Amino acid sequence: MPPFFESLLQNTITFFAILDPIGVSALVLSILPANTTSSQMNDIARKSTFTIIIAFFVVLLTGDFILQIFAINANSIKVMGGLVLILMALQMVRGSNKSKKPTKAEEKDSKEQEDLSVIPIGIPITFGPGIFTTILIYKQEASTFTDISIIIIAFLINAALIYITFKYSIYLKKILGLTGQNIVTKLMGLIVGAIAVQFIISGIVSLTKAYL
Repeated sequence: MPPFFESLLQNTITFFAILDPIGVSALVLSILPANTTSSQMNDIARKSTFTIIIAFFVVLLTGDFILQIFAINANSIKVMGGLVLILMALQMVRGSNKSKKPTKAEEKDSKEQEDLSVIPIGIPITFGPGIFTTILIYKQEASTFTDISIIIIAFLINAALIYITFKYSIYLKKILGLTGQNIVTKLMGLIVGAIAVQFIISGIVSLTKAYL
C-alpha cells in the first residue's frame, strides 16, 4: 500500500476510535427527548457535524500558536495527550462514559438555548479533550503539506461518519441494541489505549534524548 493511503488509513482509524461515533450516538440519544423524530435527528446530526469540523480547523490552525505561547514541547503534549487517551480508553473499556455526559447545569443552559446539537453534543461530547490532543500531536508530527492533507481528509471522513451515525442513530439503536453499542465502544477503547501507549512511549523517548 502506498505511504499516502497507509497514513490516511491509520489516521482515519485513530480518529474513528477516539470519536467512537456508535458509542457517542447512544449517549446522544440518552440526553435527547424520547419523542425526538428522524427529522430532528437529521438537523442535530448536521449541526453537530458542522460544529466539530469548525472546532477541528480551529485546533489545526492554532495548534502551533498554543504550543509557542505557553512554551510547551511538542513531545510533552504527546505524553500528556497519551495519558488523556488512556483515561478515555479505560472509561470506554469499562463501559463508563460518565465523563462525557453534560452536567445538569450544562443541560439546563442548552435547553434554554433550545439547541443541544452545538453544546453539549458537538462540544464536548463528540469533540472532547482526546480528539483535541490527538490533532495537536498529529499537527506537530506533520512535516509536509501532504501530511496536513492526510490529517484533514481523515478527519473529514470521520465527520461524515459522525453525521451518518447521528442521523440514523434511532435505527442503529434498534439494530445493535445497547449491548451491541457497548461492545463496539469497548473495542474502540482497546484501540485508543494502544494508540495512547504509543504516544506516551514516543514522547518519553524523544524527551529523554532532548534532555539527556
